[in-house]
Amino acid sequence: MDFVLVSPFTKLLTHSRFLLTLRSQEDHYHSLILFRLSATSQPENLEQSQSSISSDGCKDLPSSHPYRQLYAMESACPHLGADMSHADIEECESSLVAVCPWHRYDFDLRTGNSETGLKACTYAIEVKNDPSDGIDKVWVEAPEGGTNWRIVELRPVSEEFADPPPISADPDPLVNQAASISPIEEDVVPVKDAPTTLMQWAVLILNTANPTLKVQRTKHAVHLFRTGKLSSIGNKSPTAPKPPAVPPREDSYTRNIVDPRKSGKKKNAAVMLHALANIEQWALIIHLYSWDIIARFGPSHPDIPHAFFSDFTKMALDESKHFTLLTSRLLATSPNTPYGSLPVHAGLWESATITAHSLRARLAIIHLVHEARGLDVNPGTIDRFRRTGDKESVAALEVIHADEVTHVTSGHRWFTWICEQQGVDAVSTFREEVRRGWRGDIKGPFNAEARETAGMTREYYEGLRGEMDFVDKRTDASATVDHDESMAPASVRVEYEG
Repeated sequence: MDFVLVSPFTKLLTHSRFLLTLRSQEDHYHSLILFRLSATSQPENLEQSQSSISSDGCKDLPSSHPYRQLYAMESACPHLGADMSHADIEECESSLVAVCPWHRYDFDLRTGNSETGLKACTYAIEVKNDPSDGIDKVWVEAPEGGTNWRIVELRPVSEEFADPPPISADPDPLVNQAASISPIEEDVVPVKDAPTTLMQWAVLILNTANPTLKVQRTKHAVHLFRTGKLSSIGNKSPTAPKPPAVPPREDSYTRNIVDPRKSGKKKNAAVMLHALANIEQWALIIHLYSWDIIARFGPSHPDIPHAFFSDFTKMALDESKHFTLLTSRLLATSPNTPYGSLPVHAGLWESATITAHSLRARLAIIHLVHEARGLDVNPGTIDRFRRTGDKESVAALEVIHADEVTHVTSGHRWFTWICEQQGVDAVSTFREEVRRGWRGDIKGPFNAEARETAGMTREYYEGLRGEMDFVDKRTDASATVDHDESMAPASVRVEYEG
């Protein structure tokens, strides 16, 4: 039995549930939920750990010992694929069971057995003392069907499972501070025709112009989805709503939209934070892990796994968090220039327009080009703020960078999935998508380590140039993008941000 290193045990004491994403050498992905059911504080006998202790065989340790309170199981319910990250944990005779939030199917955390006759995949946990540093580390059984598995994402499920509990009743108190940026004048849940499916929530959020309300609706919709309070995903319905051709933005923002090539080279903190917040708001709208890709491609891919929607609702929540973090820092550092008061551009939406016809193209251009470029430039941006002594902005940007590595990972996961479904090679197909849907070189220098963590090995991007031809008839820098119904390459500019 092979095992994969998760982390030092002490790093799992912040939360009680963690999402693990594993990738094999063959680019297969597998998602698990790790449950830690022990109390926060470490017992006095923690040092009793041996050089090799298994949570399935810690005979010399009491049952209350934290090493015997670690469990791992597949992240999707084997019934209909519901996200198990928010499953209830209940005692059942001599065992503990995870209860699916959708249909209350229960699964033994050790064996995966269920009274319904279904069985979930569970994975053994071991805690080993590393003789090189004396630290006790957690290992999880490797999935079948691949070799050289590694952890590419380890993150707490949410603040709901933080340990100790958050002080504030609102797990994201920055939203309240940021609300002054754009006051909310509508209810989070519409009084009339409230959405009942994920598709309906996606289109509602896409049609929400107020960025603060967009964030609040995102949080609410994702919570409903995770806890089984929606009637369905809704992507298989013949009446699934269609996303807007161009999502609305408030007048204060659209008045300041400029050609990204004319936006200047200023590098002061306010301008940088404003530019980053602008990217995050568009990211909230169109990224794979956000609402446009769910609403646009869910109905056209009715057999796409449930994990697709779990991944991308999680990413939508991340983008809401990022937008809130950045606008709050902008408010704190430059209260006279709130978000929307400086020039913004819609370059990211232009790339979304050019890829609106194809999920594969969207994944390649938005996530494996635009998002991957963010991995390259984020460390330099963080260093600029660090040199100015702005520790709060550094902390916010470090959170964003860590999240965005996982976003590129998901882009890679679903790009390789669709290539496998179509029977084509992922690397050569990606390079062809870039040649057809991108203009100019894929720029370096590259953050090869972060890209490799996300699955983007050098063969994907080195020596690659987009060859898309277009005719740009605009001579006025203030002209808007031509979003005609054909969405032809000739109508948009596809380049890097900024």
